[in-house]
Amino acid sequence: MILFTQPNCGLCVDAKIQLDLIKEELKSQSLEIEEINIQTNEDLLQQYMLRVPVLIYRDHIIQEGNIDFVTVLDKLKSLT
Repeated sequence: MILFTQPNCGLCVDAKIQLDLIKEELKSQSLEIEEINIQTNEDLLQQYMLRVPVLIYRDHIIQEGNIDFVTVLDKLKSLT
């Protein structure tokens, strides 16, 4: 799973909290989340600048902007 973020992003902090709760709910330590700062890559910055945080799983955008527990959990269950 990939979480695109950037510094000084309150929604990004909230997204990480929600993802920690989801890992607990799924009791899955194997659910790995790679956090990528979009400001380290010009292409990513252009693509996601106004959309972060963006959560991607198996090449599917799960959610962007306001990441919430229920939506992410439902989508993950449907994709696994």
